[in-house]
Amino acid sequence: MTADAVTARVYHTDMRRTGWFECSDPLVNRLHENVVWSMRGNFVDLPTDCPQRDERLGWTGDIQVFTPTASFLYDCVGLLDSWLTDVGPEQLPDGTIPRYVPVIPGEPMWTPIHPGAAWGDVSVLTPWTLYRRFGDRELLRRHYPTGKAWVDLVERLAGPTRLWDTGVQLGDWLDPAAPPDDPAAGRTDRYLVATAYFAHSARHLALSAAELGEDADAERYGVLAEEAAEAFRRRYTAPSGRMTSDSPTAYALALAFDLLAPEQRQPAGDRLALLVTDDDARIATGFVGTPLICDALTDTGHLDVAYRLLTQTACPSWLYPVTMGATTIWERWDGMRPDGTLNPGGMTSFNHYALGAVADWMHRTVGGITATAPGYRGILLRPRPGGGTTWARTRHDTPYGTLSLAWELTETGHLTARAEIPDGCEATAELPGCPPVRLGPGTHSLDTRNWRERRPDRSACRIAEKPVADPDATGFFRWDAAANESDEALIHETGAGRGPDPSAGPAHPLPRQPSRSPPPSPGEPL
Repeated sequence: MTADAVTARVYHTDMRRTGWFECSDPLVNRLHENVVWSMRGNFVDLPTDCPQRDERLGWTGDIQVFTPTASFLYDCVGLLDSWLTDVGPEQLPDGTIPRYVPVIPGEPMWTPIHPGAAWGDVSVLTPWTLYRRFGDRELLRRHYPTGKAWVDLVERLAGPTRLWDTGVQLGDWLDPAAPPDDPAAGRTDRYLVATAYFAHSARHLALSAAELGEDADAERYGVLAEEAAEAFRRRYTAPSGRMTSDSPTAYALALAFDLLAPEQRQPAGDRLALLVTDDDARIATGFVGTPLICDALTDTGHLDVAYRLLTQTACPSWLYPVTMGATTIWERWDGMRPDGTLNPGGMTSFNHYALGAVADWMHRTVGGITATAPGYRGILLRPRPGGGTTWARTRHDTPYGTLSLAWELTETGHLTARAEIPDGCEATAELPGCPPVRLGPGTHSLDTRNWRERRPDRSACRIAEKPVADPDATGFFRWDAAANESDEALIHETGAGRGPDPSAGPAHPLPRQPSRSPPPSPGEPL
């Protein structure tokens, strides 16, 4: 049989592509393409773990860590809202969320159903992420009872100590140090993971309650979250910030979930950076730590180490599979060994999106786009160049229109950027070495050279070539294309009506029906 005798067809739920990313590093671009292809192959009416073996289940932990990435790349709110609706009836009377939904009889490890951290927390964290990305408060309301029942269950399991240190836990699943036949036996205490998620979900349930006007619940679960965080510190941290599990995932959880005292954060971040560099920036995290580690490093002043992790090509790393010819994300970091042999573990998939959750950090930190209000009504544009990356282009179709940021480092080391802000939205641009600038709807050109040539004080603010008198005025900076043709003028628009109206809805109702046109190719140019 010849190659032209076979036709490959891509099947997935008819979702509209909404997010694109590209940068100066071709290996990183291929990694991002692999993330997109793994999402396409696994979003088939429900978010499966893998499409190619006799499993194809809606694993709750996988989508919990991947939802921030998924909701940027595709308009997947309809699919995930529908799937979360199925999670509710599958929830056990005591509040347990199954490891996968729909539930089918499984191996002894999965049957009977046991509550497990990171997997059950999908009931709280995924609705919250979808609300933040798409702005649909009713979606949050629909799934609030399921998340509430889950947190109430964990509260009972933890008891008055607020430590969830019992039961069957998967911990940092598929830590590369775990034995091939025991992927839950990683470097991080699995009950440390459980208590961290207890505090994190209680905090986000409190946030959800506040958004829904459930004031009593917001107060109750806010207190519960702080009690769990305090218990976490007592059991798993030293005053110096050192963790009882001296592993990258332990530090990433503590930092990213904000579980440490203020004086512990920087020492913990420094220790995390040391662990990473001592291992030559090779990955040492599984499903739990991988989505968090780059943020934990970035937020504690170790952006350079985060970039080293991202761009490492030795095994295990994000780019190692790329160098081996991967076109999707692998389930195991070393699914294929450097000598071409397969990992000897019983499960080895070459199309699993979970470890591709790093793409969310890429969109926000390399690309520079972060939502600061539901539905991207508020936006932070903050690109953080590093790792030899000299340019990046990121675009996202928000509920209000297209949002984009393209930046480039010049030969003289300045950063130039062009941003597009949708109508009804407001952005804050924070470029390296420059004070924050508010941007309203429209297209804007920015250049850090202008700030460095004339260091702004409280009386001057410049984008492109023109100063604006009052950086704190009630108004928004908008680049005017027509003015640009004549004198590169910067228009400072003041007065009401230019920014977002909190009472206004999206440009179209949510949730939206999936588009019936075929999604663009993952390689579609920006």
